[in-house]
Amino acid sequence: MSQVCQACGACCAHFRVSFYWGETDLQALGSVPEALTVPVSPHRVAMRGTEVKPVRCVALTGEIGCSVACSIYELRSTTCRDFEAGTDRCNQARLAHGLDAIEAAAPPEGVS
Repeated sequence: MSQVCQACGACCAHFRVSFYWGETDLQALGSVPEALTVPVSPHRVAMRGTEVKPVRCVALTGEIGCSVACSIYELRSTTCRDFEAGTDRCNQARLAHGLDAIEAAAPPEGVS
């Protein structure tokens, strides 16, 4: 988790975090604790707390905008793994929580 994310957490308290149910630990290759999810369709689940308003993922610990962590970071879904700091969606969540927008990190040299 990047340092900017550890001082933010807005995405975890703004968007529904839904993903294919096969990513839960009910499946041999899944890792997300099924007990922390709720069904949202026949093939998709969401992290508890992100399917209601106000949104706050049950795996999020700490205070938004100050110091946060994901209690299942190593087990998180692809939805969370693929979310990038500084994107339009990131800044949408940050602004909703009264935080300033940030720029996306530049790709490493040799990567475009």
